[in-house]
Amino acid sequence: MKIQQVLSALERFAPLPLQESWDNAGLQIGLTEAEVSGALLCLDVTEKVIDEALRKGCNLVVSHHPLLFRGLKQVADLNDVQRTVRHAIKNDICVISMHTNLDNALGGVNWKIAERLGADNIRSGSNPAHGNSSTEKAPWVLATLSSPMSAEAFIQLVKERFNVACAHCNELLQRPIRTVAICGGAGDFVLDDAIKQKADAFITGEMHYHQYFGHEQEIQICVIGHYESEQFTTEVLRDIILRDCPEVKCYLAETITNPIKYY
Repeated sequence: MKIQQVLSALERFAPLPLQESWDNAGLQIGLTEAEVSGALLCLDVTEKVIDEALRKGCNLVVSHHPLLFRGLKQVADLNDVQRTVRHAIKNDICVISMHTNLDNALGGVNWKIAERLGADNIRSGSNPAHGNSSTEKAPWVLATLSSPMSAEAFIQLVKERFNVACAHCNELLQRPIRTVAICGGAGDFVLDDAIKQKADAFITGEMHYHQYFGHEQEIQICVIGHYESEQFTTEVLRDIILRDCPEVKCYLAETITNPIKYY
């Protein structure tokens, strides 16, 4: 099994045209004609992640966030990206990233968040009545909880399912929560649409301070952290590879790459 076959499987699920214009998804580093010795799946690519890949005998790293996001002027050791690029190349590690194309794909990042929440009836928030095709962007989802719950119980559920010590929320909603809008990562652009779709609550990874104002008793905002919201994206990557390339050994990265520490 060659790396190209894994790359093709990933891009069939999340075609590159689904990525945003500012993004850089797809092949980052390496030669795709090499045989796959194993695939390490991660959220971010760091030097420690490359070390983990080497320990586990993997010559392929598949990440959600691109390693090469902005153009490199040089490849030296002036910053963490340059050092990670050099480390990967020196050890013949191929790096592939599935970013906003996976965010926008049917069954992608936001479906996984809804699944982890235990919600069902998951549908594209952009077109909830008709769903979407594999080539239509679905940057957020609407999902339905199995039974209505209070805002306090809902926030506690989110914290438990995503191992979050503290969530950023507006005041507690005084009506039951049943329909939830979800957008992993930096999803504050969804808030107004979520309100228009009459969602009771909105889960995202990060949101600007001023957007919390003015929505009291309109929608329950629950912001859990960028890393925390997307931490299970590796499971999406694993399922794609195991379905289409079952002979490839897949490992979920154990290296915690969240740069934000809570004290």
